[in-house]
Amino acid sequence: MLPGIFKQILKHILIFSALGILLSSCQKQDPGHARFEIQTNWKFRESGDSIWLKATVPGCVHTDLLDNNKIDDPFYRLNEHKLQWIDKKDWEYTTTFELSKKLFEREVLELEFKGLDTYADVYLNDSLILQADNMFRSYRVNCKNIIIEGANEIRIQFRSPIQVGLQKYNSLNYIIPVSGNDLSEIGGLGEKRVGVFTRKAAYHFGWDWGPRLVTSGIWRPVIFSAWNKVKIRDLFIQDLKIEETNANLLAYIELEATEDIRVELEIKVNSNSAIKKTVSLKPGYNQLEIPFSIKKPQLWWPNGLGDQKLYNITLELNKNGHLLHSRSLKKGLRTIKIVQESDSVGRSFGFEINGIPVFAKGVNYIPQDMFLPRVDSENYKTVIRAATDANMNMIRVWGGGIYENDLFYQLCDQYGLMVWQDFMFACSMYPGDDAFLQNVKEEAIENVKRLRNHTSIAIWCGNNENLSAWKNWGWETSVKETYGEKIANEIWKAYEDVFHKILPAAVKENDPDKFYWASSPSAAPGVPENDRSGDRHYWGVWWGKEAFEDFSKNIPRFMSEFGFQSFPALSSVKKYSLPEDWDITSAVMKSHQRSSIGNVTIEEYLLRDYKKPKDFEMFLYLGQLLQARGIKMGIEVQRRAMPYCMGSLYWQINDCWPVASWSSIDYYGNWKALHYTVRDAFENIDLSFEIQNDSLQIFVISDSLKNLEAELKLSVMDFHGKIITEKNQKIKLEGNKSKVYMKYSLENLLQSENPRKMLVRVILRGNDDFLIDTELYFFMPPKDLDLPQPSITVDIQEEGNKYYLTLTTDALAKNLYLQSQEEGHFSDNYFDLLPGEKKIVWFTGKGETEYLDFKNKLKIISLVDSY
Repeated sequence: MLPGIFKQILKHILIFSALGILLSSCQKQDPGHARFEIQTNWKFRESGDSIWLKATVPGCVHTDLLDNNKIDDPFYRLNEHKLQWIDKKDWEYTTTFELSKKLFEREVLELEFKGLDTYADVYLNDSLILQADNMFRSYRVNCKNIIIEGANEIRIQFRSPIQVGLQKYNSLNYIIPVSGNDLSEIGGLGEKRVGVFTRKAAYHFGWDWGPRLVTSGIWRPVIFSAWNKVKIRDLFIQDLKIEETNANLLAYIELEATEDIRVELEIKVNSNSAIKKTVSLKPGYNQLEIPFSIKKPQLWWPNGLGDQKLYNITLELNKNGHLLHSRSLKKGLRTIKIVQESDSVGRSFGFEINGIPVFAKGVNYIPQDMFLPRVDSENYKTVIRAATDANMNMIRVWGGGIYENDLFYQLCDQYGLMVWQDFMFACSMYPGDDAFLQNVKEEAIENVKRLRNHTSIAIWCGNNENLSAWKNWGWETSVKETYGEKIANEIWKAYEDVFHKILPAAVKENDPDKFYWASSPSAAPGVPENDRSGDRHYWGVWWGKEAFEDFSKNIPRFMSEFGFQSFPALSSVKKYSLPEDWDITSAVMKSHQRSSIGNVTIEEYLLRDYKKPKDFEMFLYLGQLLQARGIKMGIEVQRRAMPYCMGSLYWQINDCWPVASWSSIDYYGNWKALHYTVRDAFENIDLSFEIQNDSLQIFVISDSLKNLEAELKLSVMDFHGKIITEKNQKIKLEGNKSKVYMKYSLENLLQSENPRKMLVRVILRGNDDFLIDTELYFFMPPKDLDLPQPSITVDIQEEGNKYYLTLTTDALAKNLYLQSQEEGHFSDNYFDLLPGEKKIVWFTGKGETEYLDFKNKLKIISLVDSY
């Protein structure tokens, strides 16, 4: 009997325990609030058509047409050119959704449209509830008086952004200057570049790395929400003062109430109560400022300098012990300052995090697809991880794309990437009428408020290259000559209204601790770029056909753009072309190259440094080596120049379609040679070489915040591994500094040996023989090296979902390139392998791969195989 009694007692204990947990859980629910995304039952049609087709929301017209087999893949071969009719049409979307009696009886019923692209009239149950005209804004409508219990219909009429743009274009008696990146001729508009009139992603109209595919559609979610009594509209946590013992913070809170109500407000940090107070609310909007603190704060650091500690901060509103509404966010604690100090040359420009000067190592970022809803969480994770895996600490969100999805910034917070955030203006002047300016103001306020809590946001920048275009590209002069001083002043006034008034006011009022920079590049507000102050975009390499070595002649205070192109690998080219297209002069290769000087410039630079490749595949391989070689030179020149130069952001990390471009990762997610090389060039402690007065200088560039005892070992050897001379030197490696630690004349190093057959290897080791870095220097450019034919061996071991490759060679294998027919990623590639040394590389496949298939299909080439 006794054991049975115990079982019954235990059973009741478990029941009551479970009930207590359930009650506790229910108490924390938000019974007055409901929210769901309207995703199902969507259909679309060309306006006036009788046939409705299935639609996906979020989505766009192009992807919906593609899913319904009405168009071919826009990225394949020349299909883009066949699809220019789409943006001239009006399109219509509709769906129905059910509303239960319980939800219908809530006090407030709202529809929120997170993203409408772009000119949209929205009807609910045949009543016009919204007219949208800005892709970058969200729109919220209280529908209580229109929505009904049961079935409700939403209908959205999208007007052609081209037709609306043409109306606005034709209404002016002058032409607003716009860069040739608006590919109006492909769109059948001749010289009429209309994209500037529409608050829409500029790259949709074409760019010098992207197609012209002007979208329409519901590109972000449609949300229905129902609530009672009170709703948290916004929560912003501002840093007041961060010290070692205490972080003083201020919560800016916006609440909307339906009645006079007293609520208990509580702010929690990592589930622990930071402050509680009772507040009285009035019907309508209520704004509160609540100070609170975090004891012994753990700081957030950029990638490579420390941890990315994020605190969970929750705001709860309770009434009589019942939760009315709550909102949570993640926040890191750090101080940030843009340092601009006058010196004998000009004014510095750099970032100081937690009181420490930080050299910005990073990249420019564009949207990851022409069709934005196709970018999923894995795409975001892949790009952000690739950036931090390559030792970057900053990413610039460029102004011709979009204010990115929240997940992008959450990942930057998590992985330690500082964000240089452009407002969405690029390479154009803009209208200055009242309606346009008001639209921009609302856009700026909304996006600053949406993004300001992200610890990663480091700077707000007004535009990309607009100032340079007006002052340096001849636009101002051209307008004055064509239309006169009055029109030129009118266009410039519109510039000043947006970039010197509206945008800085939006930042100052809504994100007061952040720095606003009016234009990238510039030396100061309204002052065009130079090397002495501010930031610079250097395009002498590429557009100016200047030598890679000229990076050393053009060192700015902060390099926010520079770059060089390459094609993706043949495995990627195959996905958008046929073998008959595999020639840089073919129509398909020209179309998938949007730089006006593109393919011939790659070829011209390639023949400066490399021998003529034997075929198209080797052209692609050498082109990637060329790109990596040039950008590495630029990065190392800029890093060696610290603290004069305090940033190096190359153009660009990613692509929005398969194309020859400046990217280091192609559209399909494959690392080019550049990305592997950038990973090495951006190491926290990096060896770098510079020739001055026929001497080889060995720099060690350290971003580490600590000094280290270390040893440098320099070896001069031939390509078969024979050592000619060796030199060792113990050093005290200074933290957060670039410094020369060795210097030898080239004559002394070579000792009469043939420079075509020699190299220098430098190894940097710390205590306990710990390898910090190793670097090779060649006395001649690649085309002049007398390279042997290496005999390469590879041992392959399978372990889990990875293959481990151990590679050895009997002679220098320069720029060893590993290829697999399987989809996946090599941990290293395009590297130099010295005789007598082992290199272990692993391959991670995207799917299941049989060992023998992988082994038999693995292809290994080196530089000598390309000629």
